[in-house]
Amino acid sequence: MNPRTRRAPRAAAALAAVLTLALTATACGDDGSSSGEEGSGKGTITFWDNNGGPRTKIWKRIIARFEDRYPDITVTYVPIPITHVQSKYDTAIQSGGDSLPDVGGVGTAYLANLVAQGALDPVTDRIDDSALKGKLIENMVESVRAAGGDDEELYSVPTSANQGTLWYRTDLFAAAKLPAPDTWEHFYQAADELTDRGANRFGFTLRGGAGSIAQALEMMYAQSGISSFWKGDTTTLNDPENVAALEKYVALFKKVTPAADLNNDFAKMVAQFDQGDIGMLQHNLGSYADHVRLLGKDKIAGIPLPPSRAGAARTIVSHPVDGLGLFKASKNKAAAWKFIEFAASPEMNSLWNEDVGAIPANVGASDDDWIAKAPPTKAALESLNDPRTKVVQLPYYLPDWNNISKADNEPSFQKVLLGRMTAKAFCDKVAKELNAAQADWKKHRG
Repeated sequence: MNPRTRRAPRAAAALAAVLTLALTATACGDDGSSSGEEGSGKGTITFWDNNGGPRTKIWKRIIARFEDRYPDITVTYVPIPITHVQSKYDTAIQSGGDSLPDVGGVGTAYLANLVAQGALDPVTDRIDDSALKGKLIENMVESVRAAGGDDEELYSVPTSANQGTLWYRTDLFAAAKLPAPDTWEHFYQAADELTDRGANRFGFTLRGGAGSIAQALEMMYAQSGISSFWKGDTTTLNDPENVAALEKYVALFKKVTPAADLNNDFAKMVAQFDQGDIGMLQHNLGSYADHVRLLGKDKIAGIPLPPSRAGAARTIVSHPVDGLGLFKASKNKAAAWKFIEFAASPEMNSLWNEDVGAIPANVGASDDDWIAKAPPTKAALESLNDPRTKVVQLPYYLPDWNNISKADNEPSFQKVLLGRMTAKAFCDKVAKELNAAQADWKKHRG
């Protein structure tokens, strides 16, 4: 297939100006952006799995089916540990790009970095010319587009996403005769009534350690109902309604949560919830299997975070979207695209997401039996497909996003929990850094 040339990508040159890795790669004389070739559509292609190990078995099943369908194409599978995938891509680009795969797993958390270095082909036109046209969840498509830093082009085909979920103990709720926490009023009521500190029972557990800010943002925007991360060139993070929401959230600490929450990363938080008498937990779909294994299906339920008020649209903060990227240096893009299109098809996309417990990107998978048997996943999928749902797109395209939203400010968030810093001061600090990062990005973007 020879895709039409319809749009000129603008993000690559702009982001390269502010990404050290991109500059380094260019200085080496080859930034990995050689045009490659369409090829014959036959032969051997290489696929890098961006979470090799946990997902190796399911990818090998999909590859076997692909090779049965296309016996003239062989897929060389390379499992890359999730903790090493970004550096693996960067190293291959800096060494000239020849060692890059034809197809690779690409998450939105590092998509902008690859786009900036000119490593990926845009796939917008290929999607439009394929069976995938109109079959991908629009909110996931928009997340991929936003993460790439381009207003129009897609630089990966979305395959799955996670979503913030409010987990709750149905047995504890039933014993206390409490309604499900499907409104914020019900949530705060349950957090209070399920707490008995003397008996070591708590209504809620939160994340105060690594990864705490991402979950705080989810709670803030869901409660405020603010539907965009930016208002012009200024972040809405420190909008008074978000500040008020954060104040309510952090006020839960030690009142209805264990004191140990201060240092919780996700693993500690989930373990504490699954092994104790705690009524609610805000995490994502990824912990579902652990909850079921330790508590049993009849004691656990998971729902999307409630709308800001009765009758309002639900507001969801974007999670990284996993996808498949077509690498620009590939010498056999035609065969590589066949593999991407096959892996993202309804049947294969459903098979993959059932195995990993994520939300499938292909709308054709939405009615499959396994989703009906996993109510939290079904509820998350329905919320993403709801045209009224507002998704707050986090600025993964900013080179400083990870530093600002993680290590640089997590100690400050702990100060807020301890009462040593106000919620407003925290929000203003993070907002100031984000506004500066956005201004710098736009300056170099042109």
